Amino acid sequence: MNVVITGGSRGLGKAMAEKFAAEGYNIYLAARSEILLYNVLEKLMNANPDLVIKAKSFDLSVKAEAIAFASWIRGFNVPIDILINNVGTFLPGSVFNEADGQLEKMIETNLYPAYHITRELLPDMIAKKSGHIFNICSIASLQAYKNGGSYSISKFALSGFSRNLREELKPFGIKVTGVYPGAAYTDSWAHSGVDEARFMEPEDIARIIFDASKLSARACVEDIILRPQLGDL
Repeated sequence: MNVVITGGSRGLGKAMAEKFAAEGYNIYLAARSEILLYNVLEKLMNANPDLVIKAKSFDLSVKAEAIAFASWIRGFNVPIDILINNVGTFLPGSVFNEADGQLEKMIETNLYPAYHITRELLPDMIAKKSGHIFNICSIASLQAYKNGGSYSISKFALSGFSRNLREELKPFGIKVTGVYPGAAYTDSWAHSGVDEARFMEPEDIARIIFDASKLSARACVEDIILRPQLGDL
């Protein structure tokens, strides 16, 4: 079984790669930071010497690089069983005062990679009439919140993409799941001053995605919503 994960160099992407590798899946990763990505690659290869673990650096916010990543994946000539569109970034601000160009930046990073990579990899999934696509959205995809601005707009758009894709791919036996996590303790929160115990663990999200991927072909978890036990931050 083969899993493709974008944004795999840290945080949720790293946790998902570790979980699927631990369960015996071959892993194919992309991220922008070459150093962080290859550190994850080395760790995964050392822990799972019998698996195929591949990683390559791409800036997936650039359309040409997103397509190049998909071409790199296709070059291995293996069936893609699971695609996890995880790459994304956060910039705070409000619509009325955020920097000019922030909407474009959020859309380019949080929506377009999922769109372009999915389109490039879908023909093989459609041909074999199986596969599972997970789109890592956000609680910010479901409700507006203070200082969310263009980030929230882009995540609403990713949710719309996920829901539309789900309807389109039903006849082909391909599952689509939107994942809506609240705050998990990753690098982006490390210096926030908020107690680590207030957050979910990245492994929580990885575990529930893995479990959702194991259902029979006759069932699909369409949406996964996870929040810290005490609620959103």
